Amino acid sequence: MNIANEVITLRRMTVGQLQDRYVEVFGEAVRSRHKQYLVRRIAWRLQANAECGLSERALRRAEELADDADVRVTPPREGREVRGGPAIRVPLVITPLSKQMSNTDPRLPPPGTQMTRDYKGQRLVVNILPDGFEHNGERYKSLSALAKAITGAHVNGFRFFGLEAKT
Repeated sequence: MNIANEVITLRRMTVGQLQDRYVEVFGEAVRSRHKQYLVRRIAWRLQANAECGLSERALRRAEELADDADVRVTPPREGREVRGGPAIRVPLVITPLSKQMSNTDPRLPPPGTQMTRDYKGQRLVVNILPDGFEHNGERYKSLSALAKAITGAHVNGFRFFGLEAKT
């Protein structure tokens, strides 16, 4: 088998044809629809088969890597089965910040301060509260929510009010 000619043929195939060829070569279905990935994987397997597989050293290294692969970094998605077993449910624990921590963003002036900004010919006056912001009698939990209410668009509140950290 000439691997170079086979790769040329693979590159001319459609994604559907590549998925079928992947099943022929690997003996299992593939979910990927990325053409270049499929071409590379199939070409790799064809070359490995043509050269009688992997070397003993490569097989030993693959076994070492497979032993470490059992460790999950992220929990599985809810409702999915993992390696034949039921899905593991990991409880979400949220540790609330203390009151003192929640209001200590160094970019914000202290509560009780008024900020002013001119925007489209209007003077905006914002009162900084211990638990949010007040503008025209309305309360907002974040500067971004306030900026969105004013502009009608998603805007970074610190940027809109000129409170970005100086770098």
